[in-house]
Amino acid sequence: MEHLRSLVIKFVMITAMLAVVFGFLYGVSFGDILTISFILTITAYLVGDLLILPRFGNTAATIADFGLAYLGAWMIGAMIIEEPIRLGTASFLSAALIAIGEVFFHRYVVNNVINDKDTTQNRATNSQVRPSYQTEMAEENYPKVKNNQSTTNADAEFAEEILPEGNNT
Repeated sequence: MEHLRSLVIKFVMITAMLAVVFGFLYGVSFGDILTISFILTITAYLVGDLLILPRFGNTAATIADFGLAYLGAWMIGAMIIEEPIRLGTASFLSAALIAIGEVFFHRYVVNNVINDKDTTQNRATNSQVRPSYQTEMAEENYPKVKNNQSTTNADAEFAEEILPEGNNT
């Protein structure tokens, strides 16, 4: 269910970015934008979000998504867009916008898809509850030293430093 939600969010994000660049700036039809968005969404989610992001982190996945969006928009656009546009520039601008959006999308994927999958697997493999150990730290209270006990000079000096004079009982 989380994968479907992530795919829908990514599809809407990529479609919006492509609509801004290809649609508003270059006048490409919305059907062509949807086709490019659908293909880019599936490939970028499989490669960038499920393979690269868990292994190498947000920066590497964002760079990979930029390259994939740039090459994908350029190659797919060359096949399906019939209008004469500057496809390299349009692909670069849309890939830059998609990469900016991917930074935030990767945070969502890490928090909601990857970590949920890991905790579900950990719950399945660890059926027993692990005990939780804690350590308590405190200062020790030194006992009062009586005069009739045999103490070394170091112990007597230490007791004199801690205890006020006349309170050695």
